[in-house]
Amino acid sequence: MRVVEMLRTVFDPEIPVNVYDLGLIYKVEVEEKANSKQLTANSQQPTANSQQPTTFNVNIDMTLTAPSCPAADFIIEDIRQKVESIEGVDEVDIELVFEPEWTKDMMSEEARLDLGL
Repeated sequence: MRVVEMLRTVFDPEIPVNVYDLGLIYKVEVEEKANSKQLTANSQQPTANSQQPTTFNVNIDMTLTAPSCPAADFIIEDIRQKVESIEGVDEVDIELVFEPEWTKDMMSEEARLDLGL
């Protein structure tokens, strides 16, 4: 999934592991937006091959390692910009949640190895 690939390029500036492998991403939903037909300049009828490319909305639920994380705004904006850069993504909604509370057990095995845990 391209969204997960992008999330793996976002790092907490204080921890040398990406937000996905840190376990900060709780949910990723990709919703296809309804296609609309383009109208010709001279009529109100759709043209034969006028479907717009399929676009998607991406909804992400994420948390932080600590509720008072000083890099929260930076991380959220980095996620938004990188996911929006994926072709076809129209809108990104990021919900910051704190339930369940993040723990080190949520990290991937690779992240634990990288951090020496």
